[in-house]
Amino acid sequence: MAVVLMVFAGRLVQIQAIDAPTYAAAAEDLRLTTIDIPTTRGDITDVNGNPLAMSVETRTVFVDPVEIREDDRQQVIDELSERFDLDPAEVAEHVDARPSRYEVVAQDVAPREWDKMADLGLQGVGALVDYKRVYPEETGAADIIGFTGAEDQGLEGLEAVMDGTLAGEPGKQQVEMGAGGVQIPMADGLAEEPVPGRDVRLTLDQDIQWHAQQALAERAEELGAQGGSAIVMRPTGEILAMTDFPTYDPADYGEYSAEDRANGAVAEAFEPGSTNKVITLAGALEEGLTTPETVYTVPYSMRVHDRTFKDDHFHPTQRLTLNGIMAQSSNVGTIKVGQQLGADRLYGYLREFGFGGPTGLDLPGENPGILTQPEDWWGTQLPSVSFGQGLSVNAMQMASVYATVANGGVRVEPTLVAGTVDGDGAFTPAEDPPSERVISEETAEELALMLEAVTGEEGTAQAAQIPGYRVAGKTGTANRVDPETGSYSGGGYTSTFVGFAPADDPELIVQVVLHNPQGAYYGGEAAAPVFTDIMSFALKTEKVQPTGTEPPNIRLFGDE
Repeated sequence: MAVVLMVFAGRLVQIQAIDAPTYAAAAEDLRLTTIDIPTTRGDITDVNGNPLAMSVETRTVFVDPVEIREDDRQQVIDELSERFDLDPAEVAEHVDARPSRYEVVAQDVAPREWDKMADLGLQGVGALVDYKRVYPEETGAADIIGFTGAEDQGLEGLEAVMDGTLAGEPGKQQVEMGAGGVQIPMADGLAEEPVPGRDVRLTLDQDIQWHAQQALAERAEELGAQGGSAIVMRPTGEILAMTDFPTYDPADYGEYSAEDRANGAVAEAFEPGSTNKVITLAGALEEGLTTPETVYTVPYSMRVHDRTFKDDHFHPTQRLTLNGIMAQSSNVGTIKVGQQLGADRLYGYLREFGFGGPTGLDLPGENPGILTQPEDWWGTQLPSVSFGQGLSVNAMQMASVYATVANGGVRVEPTLVAGTVDGDGAFTPAEDPPSERVISEETAEELALMLEAVTGEEGTAQAAQIPGYRVAGKTGTANRVDPETGSYSGGGYTSTFVGFAPADDPELIVQVVLHNPQGAYYGGEAAAPVFTDIMSFALKTEKVQPTGTEPPNIRLFGDE
């Protein structure tokens, strides 16, 4: 007995004296765990700092059933139910959920509302700091910005693309584990401070973005269009607006399909139609094969191999200059220029202008379109591609083509992100986008005059004129393929207009696309009025002075 008692006594001395710190630490490890503390997600703002997506501080309200006094039970239930619009029966279940020590009652509670509750001093009722992602109404930028998930991670749009910058680093917090493995926030200890995410400043202008969205939606609904997009950008690639129709509410994204949420400006590929003619003519001018004054004999139709190509409207055989071919949007005239240029060189210019590859925006769901290699072109593909059929592009790619012309022949990769802003307000600009010269400055100036003739008295887009400003642009009307038959028959049309102003000193480019409008479907009728609306507003918003000069007389016909 004495030996046994001595062994017990020795063991007690070892546990309580010699190894006491070790056992105490082990016991603490069993009770404590480390959890993440949510951090503030960075805002997404327009170029002027106006929020397009932001995080607001909220409270997650909880109860500790063990701590609630019996005398306060009914008051706790009543106050929580009334203040946060909750079902009293459900609140009562949380209040009576012993031995649990942590029962969430309400989430996304405004701090002011929680403060009023806290002032009552009811024991066993507490709140944790949390954050909620909100999107200011009517920004018109949902298709660009995207949204976050339940864990505040970016799921679509720039929220997903820039998630590493916006998300920040969560903090660390020690929490005591109660009965049943529940967390007891009262017994916590801060282990690591959270690091807020950085704000992302875009090149978008909120006012122009909103107006472009409204103008596009109004016209698309008026014509019963299946969809559409509008882009406003600078010649140097900065995007001031990128809108889509139809759009969606990012605060309720679950009610929309993935197709509804897609950013049509980059996700919808279409045949560009006559807006593509500028590349064909640019290549021929750059290669020295023609001049703006070169006269072509242009019949209403011409046969190439087994296919007859026609202009949009019947006309007797004309003598058109290259200027006139552009202004009159002649398919037959453009085919003749394309035959001069040849398949290999035409393909080369299409690639240099940005077709068949990514835009550089890295937006989810981007469709680079279709541009086959010239060795795979069949007998009628050269004439088709010359005037914008037999290939497909997205709206951003085509807008970039006209930005290149407006920029004196230098293509700058389009960009949406201006830079980032840290917690101290310091702005770090984004890296300059890649740029390269595609055509000479002289060729770009000649094209600008041709495109200005399109909006003149003899052009196809008089609806694109803006009082006080010289405007250059191009209409486009292309057949759509019916997905059920795989042919153009019954597929409808894609109507486009893209241009820049002022024509003699370009500041802004606007691209408008309407998919399958009903009734008016020619680009000059359907899309040009939207261009005029958006461009007029953007010029005023950017305080671009009226042109102040008259356009020169441009020879369009060979007999002038």
